[in-house]
Amino acid sequence: MPLVAGVDTSTQSCKIVVRDAETGALVRTGSAKHPDGTEVDPQHWWDAFKEAAAAAGGLADVAALSVGGQQHGMVVLDADGNVIRPALLWNDNRSAPSAEALISELGDGSREAGAQAWADAVGSVLVASLTVTKLRWLRDNEPENAAKVAAVALPHDWLSWRIAGYGPAGDPTAPLGPQLDKLFTDRSDASGTGYYDASAGQYRPDLLERALGRTDVVLPRVVGVAEAGAVAHPAVAGGATATSLGSNGCLVGPGAGDNAGASLGLGMTSGDIAISIGTSGVVSAVAPKRTADGSGAINGFADATGNALMLAVTLNAARVLDAAREVLDVDFDGLAELALQAPPGSDGLVLVPYLEGERTPNRPSATGTLHGIRLATSTRAHLARAYIEGMLCGLADGLDALRAQGVSVDRVMLIGGAAQSPAVQQIAPQVFGLPIGIPEPGEYVADGAARQAAWVLAAAADPDAAAPAWSTTIATTLAADPRPVIREQYAAVRDLA
Repeated sequence: MPLVAGVDTSTQSCKIVVRDAETGALVRTGSAKHPDGTEVDPQHWWDAFKEAAAAAGGLADVAALSVGGQQHGMVVLDADGNVIRPALLWNDNRSAPSAEALISELGDGSREAGAQAWADAVGSVLVASLTVTKLRWLRDNEPENAAKVAAVALPHDWLSWRIAGYGPAGDPTAPLGPQLDKLFTDRSDASGTGYYDASAGQYRPDLLERALGRTDVVLPRVVGVAEAGAVAHPAVAGGATATSLGSNGCLVGPGAGDNAGASLGLGMTSGDIAISIGTSGVVSAVAPKRTADGSGAINGFADATGNALMLAVTLNAARVLDAAREVLDVDFDGLAELALQAPPGSDGLVLVPYLEGERTPNRPSATGTLHGIRLATSTRAHLARAYIEGMLCGLADGLDALRAQGVSVDRVMLIGGAAQSPAVQQIAPQVFGLPIGIPEPGEYVADGAARQAAWVLAAAADPDAAAPAWSTTIATTLAADPRPVIREQYAAVRDLA
């Protein structure tokens, strides 16, 4: 019974699942927290990985592993493999002016032309989340650091590299040293950098140069969907089973961006829509090829199987509910109980939930706005429901944007921790107006990474092997219950924020 491990190095934590490679059965798990903030020293990710691996009983018996992770973050390394400055994460908005500058430059001064040019080139109109904008910010604001850059990696690239035994010169936890050319990545995460064209399968050095001012830096090698990018160092994983596995040791898969990992974990195919309520809110769909949406509402990324992954992403999701709990001084169950005491539409009380700025629509400096406050709506129940409805309306706008790009909607799945809230489960079918399936709770990104690891293991023996057919169980199906008033009220005030 070969075992595989899936790692989710997310914004908030590192989670590891160990599964049976053939059946997908869960064997054991472990997790560890990451620090808060929009810039983080990657050393914390390495420390959390080691802590999570120990909590999972170690990885000595694992035949293959793969890492899924938060997209877009900028990890810059010097020639000795040292991290030059804390990584800027996807939710760090300081590079918003850099995004606008790059858009205008590619359009020869026209934002509209530039937006379409970026969408045509890489599938996305630039926002502060994308790595290319953070490199421009680095060049303009920290030129001494920019001059030191020898390699640029994403969070999951860097962690995979460390797992393989590489890292800063002289670091005893990196016995193979700073071999920057050993960095590797996958199509899905590379497609979120802003300088990789997944349709052509190649980096765009001309776009990298626009950001950093030069191209003489190492970019991670993009490996195939079921190709091993490295072998884990025996001190990290597979040490006890290296003999039984021959010379391969523990294979390290290509990894994936978090949304592509979740898509693989859910077994999504064309026509499936996943609505994820996590730190960010994501509406995703698998499609045969990416679109080039010049409006910027949809990002045309790659998935982890060779298809495209169309995404509408909001910055404000589960943290909106956290904010509501703080305001109302209740736990999650209390928030749900309060929200369900108010009627659909909350009697006209509407929250536009741009509490951390917003990515879709692209309003990085926006703030949240509460509309329709009257004596009758100044109750805890109305406020609780308005927070939940506002969050869901932002995601519903993303679903509409996917439809506008011709993406088919055959099945909708609601995932993420907030999907377990009774209030979210009752209100979501009212906002989306569609039947909704809720899969069994799970670590979908880590599960997708584990499934990829099993695929890599199978492909090592048979290059034509398909991804293992692990099943996803829909635990709850919610009937459509459209209440148009909720979205009508939201649409009336959304652009006033």
